[in-house]
Amino acid sequence: MRLKTYIVEDNPTIRENLIGTLEELASINAVGSAETENEGKAWLAENRNEWDLAIVDLFLKQGSGLGVLASCRDRPSRQKVVVLSNYATADIRQRCAQLGVDAVFDKSNEIDALVDYCIQQSSQSA
Repeated sequence: MRLKTYIVEDNPTIRENLIGTLEELASINAVGSAETENEGKAWLAENRNEWDLAIVDLFLKQGSGLGVLASCRDRPSRQKVVVLSNYATADIRQRCAQLGVDAVFDKSNEIDALVDYCIQQSSQSA
């Protein structure tokens, strides 16, 4: 089963490459994307049953990925939220855990781990 995935990432090149890679390698179906905190929060709230996975960057054109993460705290347990950031420090990982994030991946060296995570989630939801 393909994971319906929503991506909050303000860099168009990273966003398009990420979608292409994950659709090819990890059984995801990108259902939409946002470049700002407000766009991400609004779409995720208005489409509560339309996504299985949200991938969120922390630094956005407007606002912060942390605001998006906070808005997802009351999601059903089947929906997963992960962070993909260049700033995956120990402090950021701890803050994300406090916000109920399922996993944190570093853009520079953990893309393979994100792909593996997506594959694992799609096989569990099948």
